[in-house]
Amino acid sequence: MNKHFHDSLYYLRRAAEHAQLGVMEQTDEVSDRVRSLLGRERDPEPGRIDRVREDVTDLERRAKTRGFAALDSARNRMGRPRAVTDDR
Repeated sequence: MNKHFHDSLYYLRRAAEHAQLGVMEQTDEVSDRVRSLLGRERDPEPGRIDRVREDVTDLERRAKTRGFAALDSARNRMGRPRAVTDDR
């Protein structure tokens, strides 16, 4: 008997999730119109170009950090003191 209750609970949750998605889809247009009338428009989701730009900036920053670390390591191995004019 417990198995049947478990199954029915699963399907009830699933039906509730689908009902929520359906209601949100139906009211999405109305809520957008109300937001625009109130001046509280949604922030646009970042597009593909924005994500790529962020990834490139992150990679650039990591490469710069690794480059400085490699330079410091090489200087330490050679026994030279680090220059004071490093732009970090």
